[in-house]
Amino acid sequence: MTAEPPHHRARRQPGTGHRAPLDPVDCTLDDLVSRAAALAAPGRRRILGLAGPPGAGKSTVAAHLVQALGPERAVLVPMDGFHLAQDELRRLGRQDRKGAPDTFDDAGYVALLRRLRGPVAGEVVYAPEFRRDLEEPIGSAVPVPSDVPLVVTEGNYLLLATGAWARARALLDEVWFLELGHGDRIDRLVRRHAAHGRSADEARAWALGTDERNARLVAATRDRADRVVRVVGVVG
Repeated sequence: MTAEPPHHRARRQPGTGHRAPLDPVDCTLDDLVSRAAALAAPGRRRILGLAGPPGAGKSTVAAHLVQALGPERAVLVPMDGFHLAQDELRRLGRQDRKGAPDTFDDAGYVALLRRLRGPVAGEVVYAPEFRRDLEEPIGSAVPVPSDVPLVVTEGNYLLLATGAWARARALLDEVWFLELGHGDRIDRLVRRHAAHGRSADEARAWALGTDERNARLVAATRDRADRVVRVVGVVG
C-alpha cells in the first residue's frame, strides 16, 4: 500500500466513447492524509472534494484529514451547510425527502466554491454548516481564512450532472468517491438516525427509503471522480 493512492481517472473504452468504470483502491486514513498534504502545499488554494452515498464515511474521513493537517493547512466546508431550512422545505412540500438534490441550495454552494477558489488576501470567507441537533443550516459558521491552502468539502452531490450541481465539478481540484459495502453503510445510517431521535423502525425505514433512493442517484456519478476509495481500518 503506497502513501499516495494511484490516480485512477476514468478511462475511455476503445471505440465506444464511453468512460470505463473506475477501479476502487483500498487506502488507510494515513494514505489519504499523505495525499491531502500534497494538495495542501503553500502557494495556491486547492479544493478537495469527497463524494459518495449517504453513510459512506465522507464526514468521518473529511474531519480526519482536516484534523491531521491542522487549521493552518486545511479547513472543512461541508456541502450539508446548504440544506434548505425546515420552514422552506415545508413550504415546498419536500420535508419528507430531506437530503434529495432539490432540498439543497445548489447554486449557493457553487457560488461559495467560486469564492473559495479565488481567495482575496486578508479576507475571511464564511461558510454555513448543518447542525444535526437542530436539523437546520447555520449561516456564517465556518471561517475560511485566505491563507489556508486546502479546502476540504464533502457531500453526496459533488459529481451530479444536473442543476447547478453540474458546475461544482469543475471547481474541485480532486474528487475522491468513497465506497462502502451496502450492509455496513445501511447499519451506519440506522445508527445515525437513531442517535438523532428516530425510533429503530423509523431509522431503518429512512435509511432504506429516502437515503437509498439518494444513494442510487449518487452511485451513478462515481466515474466522474478522480479516484474511487475504499477506506480500510475505519470503524463507523
